[in-house]
Amino acid sequence: MQVATIAWFEADSVCGSHSIAIPLVLVLPYMCRFFQCLRHYKDTGEKTTLFNALKYSTAVPVIFLSALKYHVFPDRWTNIYRPLWLLSSVVNSLYSFYWDVTRDWDLSSSRIFMFKNPSLISNMLHAQQWVLYWVLASNLILRCTWTYKLSAHLRHNHITVFTITLLEMLRRFQWIFFRVDNEWNRMKHKQSSYLLVTDIPKEDYKLLPTGDNV
Repeated sequence: MQVATIAWFEADSVCGSHSIAIPLVLVLPYMCRFFQCLRHYKDTGEKTTLFNALKYSTAVPVIFLSALKYHVFPDRWTNIYRPLWLLSSVVNSLYSFYWDVTRDWDLSSSRIFMFKNPSLISNMLHAQQWVLYWVLASNLILRCTWTYKLSAHLRHNHITVFTITLLEMLRRFQWIFFRVDNEWNRMKHKQSSYLLVTDIPKEDYKLLPTGDNV
């Protein structure tokens, strides 16, 4: 009887899709960010970085369960590992979407227009309601493009794979665009707050009596 896990040690004819090196390479960036978040928490004590580390950790089960499909028997994949893969994929997608909206982009309903001095880009885009709807909808949909793998026809269609790849590039470009803009707004807000605080002692100093009046 052929051992199902023998594929871990040899590549097939389709770009080595059975090779153990593929999931290891794919998981490496997520693990790097995971440990960076832990180090950040150690240095600053910010609990938010722990939740960010948790977000990156949710990608690990998705990657290895996806790779496991090629190394277990079909009935075992269908009955055990496929449901786990679906669950981990949904968790990763929804968690990542939540983090995009509430943290990386700061588009939550309570904080979307909180900056007093928004950048020019914010005035042109964030103030437009349709842009907000587009960002939320497109990011959620593109976070879930992995669902095309549920169809064997789409999974082996080169045009579909190419299209999904282009859409993922679009999602990442969009993420960077709003992430940088949000960080710029944060910096401007901190500068404004700092200048306001440093001006307070000067005003208080004017109210203090001088030596001639004592």
